[in-house]
Amino acid sequence: MSAPISTPRLRRLAHRPARLGGPGAEGAPSGHQRCDLCSEPLSEAHRHLLDVRAGAVCCACRACSLLFDRKEAGGAHYRLLPLRRTRLDEDGFDDTLWASLGVPVGLAFFTRDGESGQITAGYPSPLGLLRSTVEAERWRAVQACDPAVAAMADDVEALLVNLANGARERWIVPLDDCYRLAALVRTHWKGLGGGPEVWRHVGDFFRGLHPDPPAGSPHTDPNPTDLPSTA
Repeated sequence: MSAPISTPRLRRLAHRPARLGGPGAEGAPSGHQRCDLCSEPLSEAHRHLLDVRAGAVCCACRACSLLFDRKEAGGAHYRLLPLRRTRLDEDGFDDTLWASLGVPVGLAFFTRDGESGQITAGYPSPLGLLRSTVEAERWRAVQACDPAVAAMADDVEALLVNLANGARERWIVPLDDCYRLAALVRTHWKGLGGGPEVWRHVGDFFRGLHPDPPAGSPHTDPNPTDLPSTA
């Protein structure tokens, strides 16, 4: 499924805080955002739903979040995006296995379609999300390296991999985190190489996934060369 990063709701994800509380942590309404289902005012710390049919992320108030807090509640239409973020061992697969997935960049995420079982790779670019299909045999090899990958939820969770500029990070994250990263790249990309601003934001994004970023975390090179250019 494809989600247009140029839509207003996905542009808002570029400014969404990395860590949000659970359903009971919502504060005062933000004053400018409303639930995409019932139009109630939203707090900054609100949840998101995946519109499975459209492949789009919807903002949800607490009541609508609770309504769709079970897979069966939304049928084949809406799924509540989870909150958990789990960092996996950085040596989960080697460079050879990564190359076999056919992803031409060092920053990508992978989702499993709940209906077909198909694995899709998505990678941010200055033009938005680029996508490709991963061969089933290759994905089985990835799952064999880490049971947590096999256990991730269909549709709403993703394996997020960051190998850009010497990083070696693998996470299981909610799908909206991946869209937020793609929105950051598209919003802040400048020129052919992206410029230092976009890579500062990418670095902040991954540091924000940690409750407490570890000391000595890799420095983000402000002039990377492994994302698609606009040329």
